[in-house]
Amino acid sequence: MVQNLHQIVHSVTYTLEQKDEHAFQENIKDLQKYDLTRIFLELSSGEQKLFLEFISIHQLADILSELDGDNQRKVIDMISPHTGTLVITQMNNDDLIEMLSNLGEKKATELLSDTDEEFSQDIETLMEYPPETAGRIMNNQMVWINKSYSVREAVDKLKHFAELAEYLNYLYVIDNDKKLVGVVSYRDLLLADLPQKIEDIMKTRIVTVDAMMDQEEVARIIQRYNFVTIPVVDEEERLLGIVTVDDILDVVYQEAEEDIEKFSASGKAIDFNTKPFTAAKRRLTWLVLLLFIGIVSGSIIASFEETLEQVVALAFFMPMVAGMTGNTGTQSLAVVIRGLTKERVNTKQVLKLLYRELRVGIIIGLTCGTLIFVIAYLWQGSAILGLVIGTSLLCTLIIGTLAGTIIPLVLNRLNVDPAVASGPLITTINDILSLLIYFGIATAFLSHLM
Repeated sequence: MVQNLHQIVHSVTYTLEQKDEHAFQENIKDLQKYDLTRIFLELSSGEQKLFLEFISIHQLADILSELDGDNQRKVIDMISPHTGTLVITQMNNDDLIEMLSNLGEKKATELLSDTDEEFSQDIETLMEYPPETAGRIMNNQMVWINKSYSVREAVDKLKHFAELAEYLNYLYVIDNDKKLVGVVSYRDLLLADLPQKIEDIMKTRIVTVDAMMDQEEVARIIQRYNFVTIPVVDEEERLLGIVTVDDILDVVYQEAEEDIEKFSASGKAIDFNTKPFTAAKRRLTWLVLLLFIGIVSGSIIASFEETLEQVVALAFFMPMVAGMTGNTGTQSLAVVIRGLTKERVNTKQVLKLLYRELRVGIIIGLTCGTLIFVIAYLWQGSAILGLVIGTSLLCTLIIGTLAGTIIPLVLNRLNVDPAVASGPLITTINDILSLLIYFGIATAFLSHLM
């Protein structure tokens, strides 16, 4: 498909120019919704409008679920209110809620106003859950069965509501109070005798998530158990819906993007289409703050001006010491943030991590310190200078590694997103520490260096 995309876009464009709906349908009939969406985005505005007229309501629902917020608004503005009402009833509830959130309250209300009361109430109920919770990303359009059903009744219901069976892995079993009491795999259902009762073949040990659980925690549970779907329940264990693995992939991608933005201190999302002024504005807050912190580095160098004047060779190695310290701190920061996204840490794990990173820092420091000692000695012909630089690098790499570990752990303990301890911030802090250590040791050995 990737190789033929340009060719298909060309064919689709030609059929749109000719207003040949039959040929258009022949071109797109076997395409996946992702590929269909990519083709739509390649078209001009006029071609897109005709494209939307030619596709089915179901295909339009698929495209809307794939588009970002800006393009969703554009499509909704292109279609008629009646078509908009029809298409939202064809979308999965989780995709619809995300789209309505992107469109804003006014537009969402307009779209829901022409749907039947039960449908709109269901959607409004789901939208009451806080953003980034299991309730907000769950789909309540699913097949459930009562524990009193026979296998035959369960199969008949499954056939009747086949369009709701997004993932053919499990059937969730409820009692008369809608409480989740069991789960039946399709394999067990297939192998069971038709007269058997569901409660006789169901499994009662079920992993569930609460509707208010954070979506990142839901992702961890699905990853931990290798589930394709997971049921969402309320405080009374009533089945509310399911979270599917495709929604979790979206969550993981979204959270990763957010962490990368914070990690790089770039603020809100910046992509290829962001205007220069907007991109600069989103980056400036952090960079201005780091600029003032960076001035501290300059003042440290100024305070050791006499040491530099007497041993000019110290300036040759100053960028290397500061750079290496910042690099090792950023590496540790990345390791900790990646670990924190996978699991919650306790005191024992924190101490174990700190001890490990201390050993890592010592190993890295000894290795790099020894190398720079040899290089400095061969380059400048001074063993004392090599010792000063090597010892400084050993100390700064240990401290840099620990700083990159401790800062995100402290923020995590304070319930602050550890990704805000961004690479540039860690680098700036480690610059200050490395310069203090470097010039402090050099000053102590100044009489031997001259």
